[in-house]
Amino acid sequence: MQKSEGIVIYDTIEEIADPAHTCLVVWDVQNGLVDRIFNKEEFLINLAALIKGLRKKMPILYTMITPPPAGFKSGWHIYSMMRRFHVREADRLPSFMAPGSREREIQEAVKPEEGDAVLEKPAASIFIGTNFEYMVRARGITTLLFAGIATEFGIESSARDASNRGFYPVVVSDCVSSMDRDAHERSLKNLERLVIVSRSDEILKSAGCCGPA
Repeated sequence: MQKSEGIVIYDTIEEIADPAHTCLVVWDVQNGLVDRIFNKEEFLINLAALIKGLRKKMPILYTMITPPPAGFKSGWHIYSMMRRFHVREADRLPSFMAPGSREREIQEAVKPEEGDAVLEKPAASIFIGTNFEYMVRARGITTLLFAGIATEFGIESSARDASNRGFYPVVVSDCVSSMDRDAHERSLKNLERLVIVSRSDEILKSAGCCGPA
């Protein structure tokens, strides 16, 4: 730990990921995404171990994709979904994360438990359209651990946004994934230059837990 102009600077992973001022964000681990990632089994094992090790030590917050109501989506949002689903006509877009659907549910192996928070959000940044920043600042949180899906979308966007807002952003490299392995790996390489990228065993050790088996 250092001090500069009266400001405390954490400079080791043990200090940065200290449970006293850290929150784990579990990003969009809904069935509709989990079922499509390139490394489902490995991802779920790693993420379940991370959550188990950190639960009761720090706040855990899950996000859920919640699309805007019909008639309130931007043209860009619709166009980007057309690109993602390879659809040329907007009226042919499939329903996505519809209320009550299985795809919207959080995956059973890593689901929230009592005491965890669940936050619905409309965008690929946890700070847009939510009261997340107010919540974590009120809790005295300075470090945000990001795990979940997808690395090159919401994980990278939220980690960058967290950095711009003065938080310590940490991406847990073996607990994030994507439908596109190449995009996932490119995103992690890019994030290594911008934020902190660390494995789950390092995070668990810094929090006083043993790593995943």
